[in-house]
Amino acid sequence: MNRQRVRSTQVGVAAAACTALALTLAGCGSSSGHTSSASTGLHLTVEDYYTQPAAAEYDSIYNACAKQLGDTVTISHIAGAALIPKVLQQASSRTMPDVLMLDNPDVAQIAATGALSPLSDYGITGAGYVPGIIAAGSYQGKLYGLAPAVNSLALFYNTDMFKAAGLTPPTTWAELQSDAKALTKSGRYGFAFSGVNTYEGTWQFMPWMWTSGGDEKNIDTPQTAAALQLLTSLVKDGSASKSVDLWTQNDVESQFAAGKAAMMENGPWNIAQLQQVKGLHWASVPLPTPTAGQKVVSPLGGETYTVPQTGDSAKMAAAGKIVACINSDANQVTIAKTVAYVPAKTSVAEQFAKDNPLMAPYVTVAQTARSRTGELGTGWDKAATAIYTAEQQALTGEASPAAALKQAQGQ
Repeated sequence: MNRQRVRSTQVGVAAAACTALALTLAGCGSSSGHTSSASTGLHLTVEDYYTQPAAAEYDSIYNACAKQLGDTVTISHIAGAALIPKVLQQASSRTMPDVLMLDNPDVAQIAATGALSPLSDYGITGAGYVPGIIAAGSYQGKLYGLAPAVNSLALFYNTDMFKAAGLTPPTTWAELQSDAKALTKSGRYGFAFSGVNTYEGTWQFMPWMWTSGGDEKNIDTPQTAAALQLLTSLVKDGSASKSVDLWTQNDVESQFAAGKAAMMENGPWNIAQLQQVKGLHWASVPLPTPTAGQKVVSPLGGETYTVPQTGDSAKMAAAGKIVACINSDANQVTIAKTVAYVPAKTSVAEQFAKDNPLMAPYVTVAQTARSRTGELGTGWDKAATAIYTAEQQALTGEASPAAALKQAQGQ
């Protein structure tokens, strides 16, 4: 994820498992309350931030969806960090594309400018989708962006190391701490995570904070302090590296793949890479919770598709049909397989988990995952900055978790 591109996606990495997307396009336009219609002969523009090889696979979907309508598309792939500045400029100059992909935390910001049209205008309701996904694509109660597939975070663990130690995967924070300590040996840490001072660090902290009962409206609470204390304690007792405050998620994956970490917090986009590591045996489960039996609350990652306000009603109607097509059941599965995501509709995801056991933990996690912007909307970025700032202070020992959170909340 750049800002998750660090925020949401690792599609460039996971796309090594790409399949022929075009094979599934016969199912276009059937799952989101909208159906395709007769040829319109329009030429539309589509804009996203995907890179190759995933970009080519998404292109196949866009072209096939347009062809189904009798339309054509010109596709622009904008470098991740440059997408939002470009979109804001396009909104100002009234040169928005007809179909715009947005990372889900960006939907509120762009919708707030008035540059997007509600998807209800095109009969797209998101019925059957996980509630958190609808929240992630909504602004002030209206659905503006719909994700065909999503991702989140879980716990990867080295099965050989656990077997040798006679351990089972931890389900509670206490078990995580004891397992991590037991698995820490010379040249190996028990647990690895990213505590870097960017939105990526915040993304990785959210499962601990939300599952503990913490809330981004006010991070100066005992619940959030408990979550930060957990991670800080793992570093302090040597079960996690002191370098986690510098590690990105890619760094974490590298440590795990090299056998230098027995467990790691990471996303499903790593699966394709890990499968290529000879001699590495692993599995994944939902992240541990404060007490047994709790549901983990992780952040939702993933890209949504929107219909910008271009002023051309015919093209906007056609764009709505393309968005519906991209979100068809068949394309949800195809995209999920391509980039190791979870299909957005609950029924589709449940079958996907049965067909793809390695993705089953992520299907479970996605059902209770939360939107990062669902509560604060455009105020999320400020909260996210405060969270990773406090985490940095605590991990580096500059302040206690409680003091770091109190200071960050006050800024």
